[in-house]
Amino acid sequence: MKKVFFKTFGCRTNIYDTNVMMANLRDFTIAEDEVSADIIVVNSCTVTNGADTGVRSYINTLSKRGKKVIVAGCGAISKGESLFGQKKVFGVMGHSEKEHINTLLKHETPFFEIGDLNALDETIVEEYQGKTKAFIKIQEGCNFRCSYCIIPFVRGNARSQDEAKIIEQVRTLACNGYGEFVLTGTNIGSYGKDKNSSLGKLLQTLGAIQGVRRIRLGSIEPVQIDESFREILSEPWLERHLHVALQHTSEKMLELMRRRNHVQRDLELFQELSSRGFALGTDFITGHPGESDAIWEEAYTMLEAFPLTHMHAFIYSKRDGTPSATMKPEIKGDVAKKRLKSIEALIATKNHAFRLAHQHTPLSVLVEESKEGYFSGYDQFFNPVHIHSTRDISKEWVTLPLYNVQKETNVATF
Repeated sequence: MKKVFFKTFGCRTNIYDTNVMMANLRDFTIAEDEVSADIIVVNSCTVTNGADTGVRSYINTLSKRGKKVIVAGCGAISKGESLFGQKKVFGVMGHSEKEHINTLLKHETPFFEIGDLNALDETIVEEYQGKTKAFIKIQEGCNFRCSYCIIPFVRGNARSQDEAKIIEQVRTLACNGYGEFVLTGTNIGSYGKDKNSSLGKLLQTLGAIQGVRRIRLGSIEPVQIDESFREILSEPWLERHLHVALQHTSEKMLELMRRRNHVQRDLELFQELSSRGFALGTDFITGHPGESDAIWEEAYTMLEAFPLTHMHAFIYSKRDGTPSATMKPEIKGDVAKKRLKSIEALIATKNHAFRLAHQHTPLSVLVEESKEGYFSGYDQFFNPVHIHSTRDISKEWVTLPLYNVQKETNVATF
């Protein structure tokens, strides 16, 4: 049988989507690398120009080697027609076509199957090769229309996966030995809005499934933390880290970005969550059009007040067809980069302070890998931990009552 190699770019949702494609292969085997593969499926990301560039560069390299390349993922929607027209790829498959991959890969002639943006996966993923934790996609698409974001145009409107399907997925994986589950999707906080349910209600159900030890969440919006969500904040299976997307801490910038959150309410929410013992992460964009020096200084001062421990910060990337793409004035790249570095340094300091303040809290770690003489994994606060051990503790859950808080990470002996 021909061998297929999967290259995944981008987010946790793409990791899940790749495993859906793998699960639907019947007449092919999975290759461990590009060299041995007959076909290479590129599950692409298009969230920024950098993501597009990385995907295109990878495809160009494969094309020069004469490899048969299929592009899937978000980039298939935004750039697939161009790549196909330039004969850079043999085939293009949209999100709705993942479960037809076995048939598509048998094509003897080039194909362009973009599909639609209404589908939901029916596949039950039973394992994640090389992974200690399992990813569960609970919804697809987004109804928010932030001015800078292209994702709703390549993932479609928000739609929730059937709860019974999610439960079946988690039970199957729990029976197969997975104890940590990462809930993912385009906008997971919108789960249930179309089904008279909510993310909080779903979590209550999943947390009661035998074998579930920890549930991690992807990014949620401040306005999506409702009473049903607050009801599960003390549950032992919920990780003590939440990623709540702010994008900015200037009210003016939030208005320009067409966001639904407001700075003062955000601060009050973060203080509430922090008081309940959560480590808190967020997204932040620097260099969006209109981010003047005065606005930036205001935003940075406000950011200092937030009890943050983690940050996914990135420089604004113009996406053609979005409202932000025509906004003025534009911010110079070196200015945006300097601002990015400053907030990354700020949050690194806050993270270190958080770990020092919690250094007497035992850490619960799922050991994920071994390298360079130590084992590593993430604790309940989503902080990396390096563990020295005389025996192989790979894939084990360990409790660390004693550890050293270092600048970059916590270090323990087990």
